[in-house]
Amino acid sequence: MSENRYEINIDPDWVKRYAGRIVIGFLLLAGVVTSTKTVGPEEEGVVVQLGKYNRTVQPGLNFILPYGLETMQKIPVQRQLKQEFGFRTRSAGQPSEYSKSSFGDESMMLTGDLNLTDVEWVVQYRIVDSYKYLFRVRNAEKTLRDMSEAAMRKIVGDRTVNEVLTVGRQEVASSVEVLLQQMCDEYENGVRIDQVVLQDVNPPEPVKPSFNAVNEAQQERETLINQADAEYNRVIPRARGEAEETIQLAEAYALNRVNRAKGEAERFNSLFEAYIKAPEVTKQRIYLETMERVLPKIGNKIIVDEKGNNVLPLLNIDKVKSNTP
Repeated sequence: MSENRYEINIDPDWVKRYAGRIVIGFLLLAGVVTSTKTVGPEEEGVVVQLGKYNRTVQPGLNFILPYGLETMQKIPVQRQLKQEFGFRTRSAGQPSEYSKSSFGDESMMLTGDLNLTDVEWVVQYRIVDSYKYLFRVRNAEKTLRDMSEAAMRKIVGDRTVNEVLTVGRQEVASSVEVLLQQMCDEYENGVRIDQVVLQDVNPPEPVKPSFNAVNEAQQERETLINQADAEYNRVIPRARGEAEETIQLAEAYALNRVNRAKGEAERFNSLFEAYIKAPEVTKQRIYLETMERVLPKIGNKIIVDEKGNNVLPLLNIDKVKSNTP
């Protein structure tokens, strides 16, 4: 079986003639590729020429010197970035998945009353000055992490464990945000802090059951105190009102008795003065007034003269009975 062999013969003259053009075309193509850069709508391009800052370019198609004479770093200045402490987000979704296993050194810290607490938080920030972000500090991301951790430890170290775990969480987050922004301004790292969020604050796992028991006891104590205060507010004002009412009734009764006694005394004095002036007339008037009060209370009674014993008086008794109610 015969073999078919193909041989390519290159003309040395042709190579010499077109070699320069091929090299120049390759260099031009490489120059175009290395000098054309596209900056995204949320980014800025920082151009470095021979290791020194040269300029900042805006989003869009931009050109730099080729062959490594200029390089560009793209900085997401319009995007909100975040750093997580004490945990990491594995996947964002519904629900999100988090990992906490190997980040205890970040989140474990000491409070002002010498208690340990596990604080997980998020720092949300923006890069507002790309030049400062790249050239004022070395490794701006790590520096920001270190500053965030230092600020959180300082603020937590000034408060008790109960403040950090319960009522003081928002105050802790606000204080860390202010302090961290001050540190960023001092270091001139070109970062603006948008928000510091306490994700989760818990006591360490070994002491969590005991801490929860203490919290339940404190909550029960507060509940009992509130119930006692409510009962006090319900009973004491009513008792005070009843006491005030009793005092007022007693004062009214005393005033009534005193006034009546004074009136009777005045009446007696008036009668006595009238009696001194005309004893017989006064006796007769008192007798008539007394009979006027007494006789209506007697009822159906017949009064006869004690001298009429021998004569049977004829009285219309039936008529008297029929008129009796």
